[in-house]
Amino acid sequence: MNSKKTIKSAFESMMYIWGEPLEVKAAADIFNISIEDAEKYFLELQEEYEQEGRGIVIRQVNKAFQFVTRPENAEFIEKLCTPVKVKRLSQSALEVLAIIAYKQPVTKGEIDAIRGVKSDRVIDGLMKKDLIVIKGKSNGIGRPLLYGTTDAFLKNFGFTTIKDLPEIDDIENAISTETANGNDVVYDDVEKSQISIDEVEYESEKREE
Repeated sequence: MNSKKTIKSAFESMMYIWGEPLEVKAAADIFNISIEDAEKYFLELQEEYEQEGRGIVIRQVNKAFQFVTRPENAEFIEKLCTPVKVKRLSQSALEVLAIIAYKQPVTKGEIDAIRGVKSDRVIDGLMKKDLIVIKGKSNGIGRPLLYGTTDAFLKNFGFTTIKDLPEIDDIENAISTETANGNDVVYDDVEKSQISIDEVEYESEKREE
């Protein structure tokens, strides 16, 4: 039987090699331990890294954990990695993403009704970026598809769960009263704690991991 020290050491190595968020269940299965014990070991590692003020921290994404760089070190990493590859989301994409994040599971018809325009191409683009996914079908007429956000959305925006989204009392009103300027919105390696309807910055996938 493996000791807790051995398992935690292995979890560190697994997170480093895996790159993407490592599912707790997958890690538990390797050692034939319970999901509860595996999650406890991940959380202990997370606390140890935090207490030591390490440059690498462990971030939780739903029921998964991942190595990332400490946000305070972003400026030094940017200097090292310059030029930084910049990604962009259009204003339309940000609107649709915000609606889905706050209203999920939501149909395309509901999204269109809030925005007042068709959203087919925008939805397709967000799916290709792995920020949203089909969650199922509605029980309404025609059984339209339901959309929701992905773990990649949580990771890129720095959230642990969807419950971490900042509160917005009326997303419909926020969208309908927004004055779009037509410009693309730049998002790079600055982690934000909230989504703004008109401007979002989020992490690109150079080695934050």
